[in-house]
Amino acid sequence: MPHLIISRALRFLTVVFSLALLMVLPTDAFSQSQSNLLSRFLAQTPPSSLVEGADAYGGVKEDLPVAPLLKDGTQIGWVWVTSDFVGTTGYSGKPIHTLVAIGLDATILGAKLVEHSEPIVLVGIPDEKIKALTRSYVGVDLVEEASSGGQSHDLDIISGATVTIIVIDDSIVRSGLKVARALELGGLKQAKAQGPKFVINEDAQAAGDWTSLVSDGTVRRLDLDVSQVNQAFANSADPRAARHPEKGPDADTFIKLAVAPVSVPAIGKVLLGENGYSGLSNWLAAGDHALMVVGRGRYSFKGSGYVRGGIFDRIQVVQGDNSFRFRDRSHKRVSNIAVDGSPSFKEMDLFKIPADAGFDPTKPWRLELLVQRRVGAIDKAFVTFGLDYRLPEKYLSPVIAQKVEPTGAAAAAVQQADQSEIAAKQALWKRIWWQKRFEIAGLLVMLGTLTIAFFFQRWLVKSEKVTFWFRIGFLTLTLFFLGWYANAQLSVVNLMALGGALATGFSWDAFLMEPLTFILWFSVAAALLFWGRGAYCGWLCPFGALQELLNRVAKLARVPQWTLPFGLNERLWAVKYMIFLVLFGLSLASMPWAERFAEVEPFKTAIILKFDRSWPFVLFALAMLAPGLFIERFYCRYVCPLGGALAIPARMRMFDWLKRYPDCGRPCQTCAIECPVQAIHPTGEINPNECVNCLHCQVLYHSEKKCPVVIRQVKRRANIAASSGKTAAQKRAASTQP
Repeated sequence: MPHLIISRALRFLTVVFSLALLMVLPTDAFSQSQSNLLSRFLAQTPPSSLVEGADAYGGVKEDLPVAPLLKDGTQIGWVWVTSDFVGTTGYSGKPIHTLVAIGLDATILGAKLVEHSEPIVLVGIPDEKIKALTRSYVGVDLVEEASSGGQSHDLDIISGATVTIIVIDDSIVRSGLKVARALELGGLKQAKAQGPKFVINEDAQAAGDWTSLVSDGTVRRLDLDVSQVNQAFANSADPRAARHPEKGPDADTFIKLAVAPVSVPAIGKVLLGENGYSGLSNWLAAGDHALMVVGRGRYSFKGSGYVRGGIFDRIQVVQGDNSFRFRDRSHKRVSNIAVDGSPSFKEMDLFKIPADAGFDPTKPWRLELLVQRRVGAIDKAFVTFGLDYRLPEKYLSPVIAQKVEPTGAAAAAVQQADQSEIAAKQALWKRIWWQKRFEIAGLLVMLGTLTIAFFFQRWLVKSEKVTFWFRIGFLTLTLFFLGWYANAQLSVVNLMALGGALATGFSWDAFLMEPLTFILWFSVAAALLFWGRGAYCGWLCPFGALQELLNRVAKLARVPQWTLPFGLNERLWAVKYMIFLVLFGLSLASMPWAERFAEVEPFKTAIILKFDRSWPFVLFALAMLAPGLFIERFYCRYVCPLGGALAIPARMRMFDWLKRYPDCGRPCQTCAIECPVQAIHPTGEINPNECVNCLHCQVLYHSEKKCPVVIRQVKRRANIAASSGKTAAQKRAASTQP
């Protein structure tokens, strides 16, 4: 039979891909070799696609990972990969690889994003939009960047990808300055390696009140009012920003920001107190530094992006050619400021800079604040304000620090720092779960309700009307609450990301950052053992709910419904499995390519972004929904790779909850004809891989109007009751005769 052939073929392909995965995992296919990045990307990137007119690359230098860029045999510049020079990472925690070409005058000739692991595709930012922004760096003069500290160019940030764009910008500019200085392009010179001119004076004393600390430069402040922010946006490159001014009087406080390096003992002890500084010392490993940043006003320097992505995208520290961005694991809150006269601040936080970052507190540095303003439905404009800091001389000693050999105490400090990082990660995801407690409670109520309905479906399905409205109500809640409000839409990308995590070192932290997704996947895993894939696909998938509800509306509008011949229907089932296996195979070779082709799922467009996306994606999503007006759940049945992925392990289910009669299919075809997704074979068997557990067949199973078996049982009981009544009447009549 065709379905048996397809089933066996899918089992065989599953085994083959599983073996392939086992063969690939030991070689760490998901990891990226850092030893020959430049050679690999040069082989993949034609010179003309990086710089117009270029036709060849030269050999990679032995002492520096750069290669000559040639045109007609003449060198016109140099090429490098940003990740060979800077280690800045994005949301993914991995470098963003950008191939950059620089001219002999230190002007950028070309920039091309060649590889990244950013979850851009998960939030709906088109990859091409990021690449187009990267190409816009052509013409940036690195000599001017060196004199301005990397601030002479305009930064066009894409809303929804703030951290990613900032990381790309930082990587291009900072790596470009290092390359230009190393090659002495445009008159730039490589700084000679020198020991530090100063070290921290351990015997220094800080003032005992806030006003004095501000006056002598120990604490530096940045005060911005509404008029200053509005003027900055008016002078920015985005004209839309001036049309959306900050509301309120010009003199109103926008933000009051203050910063101090509390890892300097004298400063830390007076601002944090003895107990606070002791706790800070326990948090920091040998060589680490820490800054205290406090603020109040209508604008938050922390924002909320770090809750989702783990990165504070509104502040960064810049020192020379280096920049330092803070992640959740390098952050702690401050309960109070111990010094006398301290103002009240809404936000008080500590940020750690690790020892290997290259930060030197004895040299000048700058805290940059990124201020954003909404200028459209999803678009934002951005301006940057800087707060320069130089450690006052009284905290410095003009003595070159001696090299300190590692000791057992230092090793213990490193171990303690690792434990602190683990605790910080746990604190972060716990905080995220608490912030989403209401959404979590709603999801748990939905899961509990659905579980009860499945376990006690015998009573639920006795009423066709109750079952119908229960299902319509539940699907409506799934679409509007889980989907459009909470964005809890599972994707095959989640499964591929899980495979990547298993290959490169599994950690629960990344998965716990999305509590609703985590709970849904946990419930799916449990449901596969009890009910198969239908518990999620039929009830908890927002896109599936959207399809079914649209089909209900179409039926009310008398749109004709098509029923495919079962033989064709059965063959089309295989399409979604093939799509999943192709994506799975691609993920083994290239995760970015797999994520790109995973756009076959229109979930981001229809659910996450609510169709607020570029027209090709919207058109594709509508094309996937349109057939569902005529064929119920067309996408679920024939295209969805996630459904195919869930159907494979669903064969492990331990129970058959859907009841059948011996007459089902032989000869009765009522359930097979009325099954909304044609998951019932003409012979009466329910295909669990295709069933969405809508319970309609169970309603028919108990129907006294449609099920022939039940109708016969009702008639038989009626006949028996009638016969019993007639016999009883005869007996009563006989007993009354004289």
